[in-house]
Amino acid sequence: MKKYFLVPVIISLMMLFMLSCGKSSGFKVTQEWATGAVLDVPESVIYNAMKNEIYVSNINGKPLEKNGKGYIAKLALDGKIVEKKWITGFHAPKGMGIIDGTLYVTDIDRVHKIDINEGKVVKTYNAPKAKFLNDIDIDTSGTIYISDMNTADIYVLQDDTLSVWIKLGYQSPNGLYLSNGRLLVGTSSGIVAVNTRTKKVTPLEPHDRSIDGLKPLGKNSYIVSDWDGKVEIIGKNRQVLFDKSDGKVNAADFEFISGMKLLLVPTFFDNRVVAYLLKE
Repeated sequence: MKKYFLVPVIISLMMLFMLSCGKSSGFKVTQEWATGAVLDVPESVIYNAMKNEIYVSNINGKPLEKNGKGYIAKLALDGKIVEKKWITGFHAPKGMGIIDGTLYVTDIDRVHKIDINEGKVVKTYNAPKAKFLNDIDIDTSGTIYISDMNTADIYVLQDDTLSVWIKLGYQSPNGLYLSNGRLLVGTSSGIVAVNTRTKKVTPLEPHDRSIDGLKPLGKNSYIVSDWDGKVEIIGKNRQVLFDKSDGKVNAADFEFISGMKLLLVPTFFDNRVVAYLLKE
């Protein structure tokens, strides 16, 4: 009798185990808000925690066109456009970084230094040999690292001088993130890590698409975007968050506000910024 009693119990336990294994894990993604399609080729988004506002670089033309029409827009955290053309006069602004009340933005072969409180450019650094300056990240000492997607150079802005820091050796370097003495770089073949002291380059995480945006998500996991429209988690954890490439909605250099689990994605030719909430 005991044998027959145990059989349904065992079957029930097996079914529970199978169901638990089949449960989806990771993040649920929900859209929080989206601006109207009133921006002009938005390429990069950055959050200013000190002022609780969002800045968006707008190319307003072609990515390498020097037309003087590019601008930075200012948004509220709910997506409302506070000032569409907050700072103007750029060619094709892209990556941005903030330190000590100063906003830095790349502009093809220039880097602009902007006083946030004044809302104006206070200095411009020229890089005559640069072809496609793109993303920016800044360490705690104020050293600014900048990727050039076309030349595969990484520039550094230090002691008020802009110069080539390293030739990466990997194609299409774009998204940058500084972590524990390493500069992580998104390339056409994945994430590589550059030791900021020795400049040694080490492959970190392979990827089958060219990485645009790059942000950390916990230990050894990263959120990455590719320009075609796919945003996913790679590394220790893996998950496709969404893929809009079939609808031709791009995903450029996004921002991730980790404390809010809020992902802010500029859609480039789709001319919007879309905010997504990640819920575990």
